[in-house]
Formats: sequence, C-alpha cells, structure tokens
Amino acid sequence: MLVTSSPGASSSCRRSAGPASGCPMHKDVPQQQSCSGPAHQERAYEYVQCPMKAGAKDDIDPSNMMPPPNQTPAPDQPFPLSLVREESTIPCASAEKNWVYPSEQMFWNAMLRKGWKWNEDELKPEDMSNIIKIHNKNNEQAWSEILKWEALHARECPCGPTLVRFGGKAKEFSPRARIRSWMGYELPFDRHDWVVNRCGQEVRYVIDYYDGGNVDKNYQFTILDVRPAFDSMTAVWDRMKVAWWRWTS
Repeated sequence: MLVTSSPGASSSCRRSAGPASGCPMHKDVPQQQSCSGPAHQERAYEYVQCPMKAGAKDDIDPSNMMPPPNQTPAPDQPFPLSLVREESTIPCASAEKNWVYPSEQMFWNAMLRKGWKWNEDELKPEDMSNIIKIHNKNNEQAWSEILKWEALHARECPCGPTLVRFGGKAKEFSPRARIRSWMGYELPFDRHDWVVNRCGQEVRYVIDYYDGGNVDKNYQFTILDVRPAFDSMTAVWDRMKVAWWRWTS
C-alpha cells in the first residue's frame, strides 16, 4: 500500500527535465493516478486484513483501490504510531517520483476502515513496525520479480517499466493457483494484479503470494509467483520462453 510519492525521488533512468532519449513512455502515460501503492495481508500477523477494498467507493483512489492517506491517530488507539514513510524503489508511471510506502499510522487507519478490531488481538507497538517492514519487503520482492520479466524487453524499453496501478484480489484465485491446488499444493494467501507501463504499453502482471514459513531476519517469508497475465501474444510468448529455459537449464 504505497501511498503518495515523495518529491525529488530518484529511480533508474530518471526523467527530471523531460523525456529522456529513447524513453517514449511519457507519450501515453495517464496522469490521473496518484502514486499510492501496494498493500496486502500479512500471514505472519493473522489479524492484519487487506485494506485494499475498504471504505466508500466514492473516495477510493482507482490507481491503488485505497482510501485517502490518513495520518490522524484513531480515537481509541492504544499507543502512538510512527508517521514516517519509506520511499520504495518502484518508479511511478504518472510522476517523476517513486511510490512511497504507508506509515504505521496510515496502515492502522486503513485496517480500521476495513473493519479490523484491534482490541481483539494482543497487539504491541513493535508489531506494527514489523508489519510495515514485512509489507515493504514483499512489495520490493514483487517489483524485483517483475523486473526480471521486463528484462526480456530491455531493447524496446531501455528506461525500464514503471508502475501504473494495482489491485488486491485475495479471494479471486488465478487459474494457475487453482490448478496447483487440485494437484495438492496450498492456495496462495493473497493475490495482486499490477499494471506496469512498458514505454507506452500497459502490461498486467499476476502475483500470487504463498506462505514460506517463519519470517527471516530480513522480514521476508513470502514465496511469490509472478508472471505476465495472458492478455497478449507477447505475454504468452514470454511465458513460453521462460518455461522452456527453466526446463532446459
């Protein structure tokens, strides 16, 4: 759940003074989105529910399906929460900035908006800090996997992709996840669809989140299955190539 972008944020192939040579992505990038970013539930803290579809529809940001950022402490909040927000490494398609992760307070408020009852859990201040670190780590991991796929198109898009929008679909299992479950594997605990801009072309990625066990020292526990959706022949060809490489290498 990255929320607004920070001014002056940097990323690879920055476009601060205008479109860079060989970077046509500016031509068709929609400008209505704010750079508000990914959120999903954390299995390590089972009381945390995905706030992705929370709140009234009339104030939901279509770029991230999130309510407006809220840094105001809740009336019955048991302890103060940090307002500090970390900048991601994920470039935003609608601005010369990177997406920015939510603060502890913003995450808390988003969960409350969804209907989470904090007083039903034995919650400690350090729990929210750990949740934010796990959340941020998972999103950085997802972007890293997307960049591996996008490397197949480095020649046609030398600047690399930017993130346009995303949405959580925790209860909408992908066909691949369902087939795996029929074979005896567990279902993912969450799913996201991320749409990236590949120099003017929008490409959708499906991300299934699987439980990888205990959280390690780097706040990572999730196993990600990231792949381009079957929305085009290019995506089909990319997946066929990668499948062949995996089987033959």
